[in-house]
Amino acid sequence: MRDFGRSDDPRVQAQLDRLARLSLPQGRLGLETIRALMERLGNPHRRLPPVFHVAGTNGKGSTCAFLRAMLEAEGYRVHVTTSPHLVRYNERIRIAGRLISDAELAAILQEVLDASEQGGEDLGPSFFEVTIAAAFLAFSRTPADACVVEVGMGGRFDATNVLEPGVLAACGIAALGLDHERFLLAPEDGVPEEPMARIAFEKAGIAKPGVPLVSIARSPLEAQSIAAVAREKGAPLIVQGEDWHAGPFDGDLGYSDRTGKDGVDSMNLAPPALPGAHQFQNAALAIAMLRHQDRLPMRFGAYSLGLQAARWPARMQRLGEGPLTGRRAVWLDGGHNPQAGAMLGAHFAGQRLHLVIGMIEGKDPASLTGPLAGSLASITAVPVPGHDWHPASAFGPAARSAPDVPSAMAMIPDDGFPVLIAGSLYLAGEVLRLNDELPD
Repeated sequence: MRDFGRSDDPRVQAQLDRLARLSLPQGRLGLETIRALMERLGNPHRRLPPVFHVAGTNGKGSTCAFLRAMLEAEGYRVHVTTSPHLVRYNERIRIAGRLISDAELAAILQEVLDASEQGGEDLGPSFFEVTIAAAFLAFSRTPADACVVEVGMGGRFDATNVLEPGVLAACGIAALGLDHERFLLAPEDGVPEEPMARIAFEKAGIAKPGVPLVSIARSPLEAQSIAAVAREKGAPLIVQGEDWHAGPFDGDLGYSDRTGKDGVDSMNLAPPALPGAHQFQNAALAIAMLRHQDRLPMRFGAYSLGLQAARWPARMQRLGEGPLTGRRAVWLDGGHNPQAGAMLGAHFAGQRLHLVIGMIEGKDPASLTGPLAGSLASITAVPVPGHDWHPASAFGPAARSAPDVPSAMAMIPDDGFPVLIAGSLYLAGEVLRLNDELPD
């Protein structure tokens, strides 16, 4: 499985091999293991600079990218942990603005894995629990001004939810949708039964007493579920449409709230550098989180600078000239659910394009091909490295197959239409590697 990554550094690879032997025991959900592991490490999660904690189904990674860019534009040093990685495991841990080095990574992973096994009592942590423990341990040892932490899956039982109110500046919930249903919709007493209400309940599980919880819930059902959790947890709920407003305005990003910070209640900002209409929403969520927290002062100018500086690989990314793309217009997106499909359909509406798609078994092929149907000049299905994938027949009778992405690119006619490579973040990572565009 490519989830665990490969490294040219033998010290890192030795620890990645240990990580690859870990798995989530069937039926185990909860924070007991990550808490026990953090205790063995001296509870580094309690010694972090102010943390911005972001959950959601779609857009949480982009929101984290905007948060990081805006905080850095203000002059702050920022730790970041996001998932998954695209090419190198190092991408998951950014220390004060730079990716963790191989030497640091090997040492910190060894320390965490050794701690999990100490005293002859193996805690049996999961891959993600070790990753988050390593990130928080690394963050606690390097001075910085802020942390940006992306939830891995769900929220309530995610390893990042070991974070406590004392370190949190704000929590945010990005757009919601159905994903990871096997885990997030598992039967349980005392939780909402309607699927989207349950998803909202799980994501809102990151709420903490006294910590602002900023939400962009789009339906009354989602909003009600989030509000119920916020009330139970004692978290001040900051709701779009009530406490803050945002949206495209004459091509720019319009934002307003009632905080009065920096002497303004409304801002007209340049559009986000990240392409796609949905990025207006993600950028606005980041602004709302920063405007409704009191741990780190922010000035008006940092929002505009951050909007333009934000980068988030493999999310509607226009690839540069390289070994894979040549001089063709090639777009890359790792989205694989209906919400991602709707975004892609809206972005390419009225255009013709060639689709190269690789999708893991268990995902719905129609979630992407349906919204893009009116734009498709061809569909070429490729394997997803290290995973079971859908064959070409899953994408319709006109779809053809190729053994890999370079072969698929060679099959596409030079007719001037752009190419979209989509369907899996694991495939996206392989594409970036092939085109020499490693995330930094």
